[in-house]
Amino acid sequence: MKKVMSKLVGVVIIAILIQTNVVIGASSQKDLKNVDNKIEEKKEELNNIKEEKTDTMSQVEELTNKISSYQQQIEELDSKINDLNTQISDFQEQLNKAQEDYTKQEELLNARLVATYEAGDTSYLDFILSSESITDLISNYYLISEIATNDSELLEKIQKQKETIENTKKSLENSKNELATSKTTKQSVSSQLQSTKEQKNEQVAKLSEDEKQTQKELDQFEEDKAAIANELAEIARREAEQRKNNTINALRDMSIKNNTNSGKNNNLNSGNSGSNTPSAGGFIRPVSGYSITCGWYGYAGHTGADFSGAGISGKPVLAAKSGTVETSTALKYADGRYRSYGEYIVINHHDGTMTLYAHGAPGSRLVSKGQSVSQGQQIMSVGTTGNSTGYHLHFEVWLNGVRVNPANYL
Repeated sequence: MKKVMSKLVGVVIIAILIQTNVVIGASSQKDLKNVDNKIEEKKEELNNIKEEKTDTMSQVEELTNKISSYQQQIEELDSKINDLNTQISDFQEQLNKAQEDYTKQEELLNARLVATYEAGDTSYLDFILSSESITDLISNYYLISEIATNDSELLEKIQKQKETIENTKKSLENSKNELATSKTTKQSVSSQLQSTKEQKNEQVAKLSEDEKQTQKELDQFEEDKAAIANELAEIARREAEQRKNNTINALRDMSIKNNTNSGKNNNLNSGNSGSNTPSAGGFIRPVSGYSITCGWYGYAGHTGADFSGAGISGKPVLAAKSGTVETSTALKYADGRYRSYGEYIVINHHDGTMTLYAHGAPGSRLVSKGQSVSQGQQIMSVGTTGNSTGYHLHFEVWLNGVRVNPANYL
């Protein structure tokens, strides 16, 4: 009999060592993978935003240089137009002076013609006939002819000056109009470039906000990853403690381990679902009227007991034993989705044991950290938050920080 028991103990211990190494927090491992995927997605999204922002900022810089170039050209055109205005003004003064000279000369000529007309042809004839000699006669005749010729040539010269000035003025005005047209065109292009630049600046501002928000989400995912990593480390630590349990604890869990090997759990219906009186260990079932449907290692990595059944959704979750609330929180991703335990509570019973209640209904937690609770007091409602496939309560018992089979305490 001793040999049989010795071999049996050995088998149990080996089974524990193998089983506890199979899966360390299967749900947390899944959470970690999901968060890693989210981190990679956010990193790619962030890189795309940064690339687009850099490209847009380069476009803004290019537009700024073009606008500056057009502004310089417009200023140069303004300078040329001002110069032309000055020249046109100068030529206008010359034209006015030529017109004044022409008018004066024309008035003198007209006055002479009027005087000649009033005196009749005898004035010229008398002037010629008054000559004392043939030489004077010829000289006087040529003098009269020279005066007439000079008057005609002077008027013609002034008229040509006027025409030259007017042509030059028109040429300058045409040049001015061409410059003004060019200036208007460049101003229009510059205005369009300025409008495009403003749009690009708005785009850069939006991309900066997107970059900031995406970085914030990435940081949150990084924090989630760190939290899950810490959770896995804690699970690993507890599993290591589990492996150090003495042979008595191994024997105590032997029946459940055997059920794991057979794919069933002989504690699925432990306890009377009709009553909820304290067990020998002083614990009551956390959901009155319902029994364990998936027990300790009912599947790989399942380190607790699940209570489920028809109509369990929204049922009160009860404190299995009096104590103080150690944790009351909700595990969520950055986007608000529940993860892992979802809405969960941990109660410290101050006798080396703690109990955990997980997957509560959203917002149903009725107690907070540090609060004292009595046995049978409702602490939340049954839900399906976190890594859950249906409405149920996931219940765990920890002994000195190490998960143990809850069925042995109910």
